[in-house]
Amino acid sequence: MELLGSTHTATYTRPGMKSTNFLPAISTMASSYKNPHFVMSQSMYLPWRPSSYFRTASAVPSIGVTSRISPDLIQAKVSRFPSNRTALFARYTPVDWLKSNHKNYMESESSRHSAERLRVDTARLIQDKEQLTRKTQSTTSKNIGERLNDIVFWKSELNHEIENMIGETNALAEVKKRLERALAETEGPLQVARECLYHREKRMSVDLVHDKVEKDLIQEVESIKGCQERMRCSLDAANSQLASNRAAQHELDRDINDKLIAHRIDDKCHYLRNTSDGISYFHGVENIDATVSMPESWAKFTDNNILRSQNERAASAKLRHDIETLLNTTSNEMWSHFNSVNVAFTNRLSEVADAKNKLQMHLAKTLQEIFQTEMLIEALKKAIQDKESPLKVAHTRLDERTRRPNVELCRDSSQLRLVSEVREIDDTIQRLRERLWEAEKTLQMLVNTKVTLEHDLSIKANSLFIDQEKCMSMRKSFPSTPRLVGYT
Repeated sequence: MELLGSTHTATYTRPGMKSTNFLPAISTMASSYKNPHFVMSQSMYLPWRPSSYFRTASAVPSIGVTSRISPDLIQAKVSRFPSNRTALFARYTPVDWLKSNHKNYMESESSRHSAERLRVDTARLIQDKEQLTRKTQSTTSKNIGERLNDIVFWKSELNHEIENMIGETNALAEVKKRLERALAETEGPLQVARECLYHREKRMSVDLVHDKVEKDLIQEVESIKGCQERMRCSLDAANSQLASNRAAQHELDRDINDKLIAHRIDDKCHYLRNTSDGISYFHGVENIDATVSMPESWAKFTDNNILRSQNERAASAKLRHDIETLLNTTSNEMWSHFNSVNVAFTNRLSEVADAKNKLQMHLAKTLQEIFQTEMLIEALKKAIQDKESPLKVAHTRLDERTRRPNVELCRDSSQLRLVSEVREIDDTIQRLRERLWEAEKTLQMLVNTKVTLEHDLSIKANSLFIDQEKCMSMRKSFPSTPRLVGYT
């Protein structure tokens, strides 16, 4: 009797005979189908009628084909061995393991070298900073000593000038009145320029630019303030001339008193040492800049006081001539800056209007491109959805063909084409999804561009309103020349 439909003449069913494999071993056949792009189940490489899948049954010659089957054979079960599939793959390769170890070695060596360099550099730093501290302290003491010498020199000069100063003055009442009127007239243009700067600070975002208009406005403000300062200086000179020499002497006295206090403080600082009493920490004192002058301006201040005391003894004619010249100069400067600012405003308004028109044009093009990109995204989504059905068909076919029995699990051209079809469809879907991601990213970029353009348009409209309606409306009038020189 035979098992599983095999014939009595089959060599692998005869009892007592060793089965012979006429086909190569499973591993040999698997190695003959090396394909880097196609990996099939190992069970498909088994030879036809493998001895490991069947069990040899002994046949009794005396029993016919039509005889009853032995009860022992009925109860016998065919033992099947598991498939020779290999489904476990290592997560890392030996090369990765070696690279990881080498990386750890290199990082350890680098850390040790860094620590060694740190120790050497720190020791050198401590020594260098100690020498630098001593040198810096010595230089500071030397500078304070030089400062004391300068104070002593200017104290002697002030004392000499105070002792020799005499007072004589000439009347400057009319010139003084003209100067006061001219000074009052400068407040109007100064206020207008400051209002323009204040309104232009309300510009938004990128339009808050330091353009030529702002530069000219700042120059106009500085020019008017400079004129005012010069007028005040001249007015102070006239008042000092009218008030006699007592005002100049008062300045000299105040200056010498300040220098006495400074001399006492610097002398105390000059004799301070690391072992002195009264030294302490004052955290943050080095960040407080309470100075109001530089060495040059400090020396110039005392020198100016002395020169002013000497100039007070000069004739009043020269002073009146200087005041007259000052009035004419300041009037011309203010008119020049006023006209320059107006021209800059006109040019800036033209530039902003042109930029606004271009932004509107680009916004229209961006909106059109957004619409086309949205249509493209819909088309890509539909294309991806259309590929789902063919992919399901291919998967279903492959799944159904895995149920073929025994040797029918053949790696035929249909099987190869189905696998290739699945991969092609997967690749197509992947490329379509990548293109969809790029399209969505492009759409987001276009939307951001649209928002930016719309925001920029509102900024340009705000800038036009500020420059044209607020600033230019205030600059329609300016004081006349006679008023600027103090005649009316």
